[in-house]
Amino acid sequence: MNYHRPTSFEQASTIAGASDGTIRFLAGGTDVLVQLRADILTPDDLIDIKHIPGVKDISRTDDGGWRLGVAVSGAEMTEHAELSAEWPGLVEGMDLIGSTQVQGRATLAGNLCNGSPAADSVPGMIAAGCTATVTGPNGSREVPVEEIPTGPGKTVLAKGELISAITIPARGANGGDAYLRFIPRTEMDIAVVGCAVNLRLDGDTIAQARVALGAVAPTARLVAECADAIIGTTLDDATLDGLAHAASAACSPIDDKRGTIEFRTHVAGVLAKRAAKIAYDRAKGASA
Repeated sequence: MNYHRPTSFEQASTIAGASDGTIRFLAGGTDVLVQLRADILTPDDLIDIKHIPGVKDISRTDDGGWRLGVAVSGAEMTEHAELSAEWPGLVEGMDLIGSTQVQGRATLAGNLCNGSPAADSVPGMIAAGCTATVTGPNGSREVPVEEIPTGPGKTVLAKGELISAITIPARGANGGDAYLRFIPRTEMDIAVVGCAVNLRLDGDTIAQARVALGAVAPTARLVAECADAIIGTTLDDATLDGLAHAASAACSPIDDKRGTIEFRTHVAGVLAKRAAKIAYDRAKGASA
């Protein structure tokens, strides 16, 4: 195994593009190091990007959003009061990953690139409308987060490409978000179903919305039908029932020892209703 310590994303991309073997990028390492220790995978080239300037930064964008470096940990996000206040659902999703020790290392970009359909941070990023900056041999491009995973353990990233930042849009006024998951245990488990809701109010009426589901399909997915079910409403009981139906209809889960297809499909609707209520209440609080 060759260990590399680039000082820029362009250099990291060049190293990755020149490799003829298996490549892994090291930022937080909560997936890569486990794979190494368990002899699941030994990459030919391990590219450590933690020493590139800016990878630990949490900064404002010109339009009032946020730009997160790829080595920003879940713990650092949780401890950032302003980010947590604006995007509590997104931060809560990241905060559910692993133990306190894991939180000190785990990153949004790593959770996204691991390609797990049950990744807790990904539905929140999708619902928020986050984008990933992808740097490669042909320069950098912005890619919506929902387009990065293409299947379990797979991403859209081509040879020599890596994520160099995550951008969160400006929160804006009268908005709220939430993420909920179901797990068999009380903590430190993998989502059987996850749901994130992000919405914006005009008075008491939902003017904009994005809803994302996790662990119920080969990738976390943005569900336009769920958003359509609640936009233009005040989230009454009939609306919530329609949202639950839309969420369940969007599911194409697997049957395994952690949950049946029927169970996952039902729980997706339940979580969508609960997450929408939380996001709506948070938006009401923001507009008060």
